[in-house]
Amino acid sequence: MRNLIQFLLRSSNFLIFMILEVVAFILICTCNEYQHSAVLSSANRIAAGTNSFKTNIEEYFYLRSENAILAEENARLKSELMMLANNNEVALERDSQYVYSHLDWDYIPAKVIDLSTHKQHNYLTINKGSRDGVAIDMGVIGADGVVGIVSAVGEKYALVIPIIHTKISISSRLKSNGQLGGTAWDGRDYRYVNMIEISRHVDVHAGDTVVTSGLTDVFPEGIMVGVITETELGKGDNYHHTIVELNTDYKSLKYVQVLGNKNAKMTDEIGKNDGLE
Repeated sequence: MRNLIQFLLRSSNFLIFMILEVVAFILICTCNEYQHSAVLSSANRIAAGTNSFKTNIEEYFYLRSENAILAEENARLKSELMMLANNNEVALERDSQYVYSHLDWDYIPAKVIDLSTHKQHNYLTINKGSRDGVAIDMGVIGADGVVGIVSAVGEKYALVIPIIHTKISISSRLKSNGQLGGTAWDGRDYRYVNMIEISRHVDVHAGDTVVTSGLTDVFPEGIMVGVITETELGKGDNYHHTIVELNTDYKSLKYVQVLGNKNAKMTDEIGKNDGLE
């Protein structure tokens, strides 16, 4: 206590000076209209700057979330538009009873959160899982065509095997003549796959379009796979050696659609019910 009193006595002049400064400042601000306005203006600028910074931060995260939602919606609409276009083309070629309607498929939009393109066994991870309706063996497409097939599913995430995987083949056909084949990746360039099992008597040309065959429950018929860039037939070969440039650019792939075949689900349910009888 004595030390405190001594300190106050030693600093009395300074304390009195500071008190007088504060009183003078208050009197200037309250009695002088110009100074009062200047102080308020400065305070308002500081408060406005703080609020603006806070608002910008909030808007950043809000817009980031909104952009992600809009991007998923945009990808979904592009995929559905592609499906509708494919259905219309197939409808012109075949009887309507063989056409897959887009209503026969569930669309589950997802974001690609991890992806490899330089390995022999490439995979991509999406941010949707079993709680969103994703299941093993569902097809995955992007805005530009086929992406791959779901191979493993967790509650919130799923693993997809893309076409650029040496252990996967997608049932395909030539759009020009309907000739069936399959895709096979040789593990080299992620932009290209081979179309296999095209017999030597089949007419194949560079520029021909390759689409899904629709013979499985994984993909509807007519989904874009790619375009043939090169075809060779050696003497004595039974099959064409055909290179297809994929329509999907895996390097820029961000959003996809997981396809659920409603007809396949109905078939499974019928099979289960038949087994109970």
